[in-house]
Amino acid sequence: MLQTRAFGLLARLLPAALGPGLSRTACEGRGRAWLQPEGRDTGVQVYNSLTGRKDPLIVARADATSWYSCGPTVYDHAHLGHACSYVRFDIIRRILTKVFGCNIVMVMGVTDVDDKIIKRAHEMRVSPASLASLYEEDFKQDMAALKVLPPTVYLRVTENIPQIISFIEGIIARGYAYPTVKGNVYFDLQSRGGKYGRLLGVAPGPAAEPGDSDKRHASDFALWKAAKPQEVFWASPWGNGRPGWHIECSAMASMVFGGQLDIHSGGVDLAFPHHENEIAQCEVFHQCEQWGNYFLHSGHLHIKGKEEKMSKSLKNYITIKVLDLITEVREGHTGQGCTWRRPPEDFLQTFSPEVFRLFCMCSSYRSAIDYCDSTMLEARQLLLGLASFVEDARAYVKGQLICDPVKEDMLWERLTSTKEAVKAALADDFDTPRAIGTILDLVHHGNRQLRAVTKEPGGPRSPAVFGAIVSYIEQFFETVGISLVKQQCISGDSSVATLHSVVDELVRFRLKVRQYALTTPEATGDARRQLLLERRPLLEACDALRQDLATHGISIKKQHYLHMGTVGSQDKTPEARKLRKEQSSAYTSMQLLVKTLY
Repeated sequence: MLQTRAFGLLARLLPAALGPGLSRTACEGRGRAWLQPEGRDTGVQVYNSLTGRKDPLIVARADATSWYSCGPTVYDHAHLGHACSYVRFDIIRRILTKVFGCNIVMVMGVTDVDDKIIKRAHEMRVSPASLASLYEEDFKQDMAALKVLPPTVYLRVTENIPQIISFIEGIIARGYAYPTVKGNVYFDLQSRGGKYGRLLGVAPGPAAEPGDSDKRHASDFALWKAAKPQEVFWASPWGNGRPGWHIECSAMASMVFGGQLDIHSGGVDLAFPHHENEIAQCEVFHQCEQWGNYFLHSGHLHIKGKEEKMSKSLKNYITIKVLDLITEVREGHTGQGCTWRRPPEDFLQTFSPEVFRLFCMCSSYRSAIDYCDSTMLEARQLLLGLASFVEDARAYVKGQLICDPVKEDMLWERLTSTKEAVKAALADDFDTPRAIGTILDLVHHGNRQLRAVTKEPGGPRSPAVFGAIVSYIEQFFETVGISLVKQQCISGDSSVATLHSVVDELVRFRLKVRQYALTTPEATGDARRQLLLERRPLLEACDALRQDLATHGISIKKQHYLHMGTVGSQDKTPEARKLRKEQSSAYTSMQLLVKTLY
């Protein structure tokens, strides 16, 4: 049973058309009935923003699941707020692929021309194309650094202008949009009647418009924007201009997937107006009752103690990785180039991508999540604890860790039930907090068996069950893009492999010293006690080495051998009590984790 009180981090973070047609169900969605798709049932229940409830995830084709993801507007560096959404959906994508057998075709749109890009490029005296290209590549590097899989294909707005123009022409021809004498094209929201508002169930209210607005109604939104002086533009039937934001995703998604889409994803802030407008545009263009079948929205990342989301406009953001060199851009002119650096708050200078991914998994992808150093430190300690158990279990399998006979049947039963419970959690709207809690419960019971220290080697052993547990735990975390190996390494250095080897040798040497200090095969009684007393300085030196390495971020979990002062020892001498108290104080921040893992 999940012991939620033991999981401090978890407790804090919890608060071309593809395939056949659609069959109407009796359930009412937000605004009108949702049409349950026909096709392959994945076995997953997913929270669908179209209905406001969990629906069975049914994809149109067994051999291809269509997924469109709103990508970045590339006018600046990405920050952790962006990364949180992309990491969460990357985890979901991996789960659908590796656990539930979906072959996902993912398209991500990249907005490489818009008002922000034009404004920033003007300020920095570079072309919009040059600026967008730089930050697009920077975004891709950031995602790779966080182990986010690339989409099947990236689609840039500027490379698909003819298709976008054709899409706008189709909407006009169907009577849902109108051009103006100024060269703008607007979507006529009133022409949709009560069909607008699939996600929120409401239409936008009247908005203040400038006096020279050429809209018919204040709620209409732009499909094509007439060019302003000195702005980048493309020729169109309505004059020079560029696309509006909402039409880009509709046109590019339709270019690949046609009139039916399985999954559409993005941050919750995109639900309105962006995704609402996408739905309206696509349903009138394709003349269909339901374009996208499932809309998935991720919660915001907040700075702890603040209500607002992490945002560039609010100046409360943390970038992902350091840009080591000053970047200089000159294109199309001989004037002075511009230079800039990232701000100093760079996440990957302090924490690994595995830590951030585990942090994201400790809460529902739909929930808002608070970021602060303490929760990141707890995520790192949780990861180290998991890696430590895996290393100890592997050492037991290899015969390097000696303990009393383990309860093998109980561990096999725990492993079987864990596998079933984890898959059930993932099938329930990708409930990663519950899945991790189940894994931790297995680790807790495994650690309890390894802590049953024996004084004499040679008893019956059960390496197979621990090998199976290690294999399953590593496979689970590899599935979601987290590696449990080399967690003790310092990243960002070309000599990481060498450093890891040196640390391994040091740890092995320490283990041999401890084994020598604790092994007295021939001595008994007073002679044995005297020998252990003489060798006590060796044990103290081993403990001191472990503590010194911990200050450098290298964690060595105590080997499960009985000696004075170790955690879990039953030695009640004053010296042992003192040493246990000192060791306990060193792990104050990890008290809840210790209850779970140790």
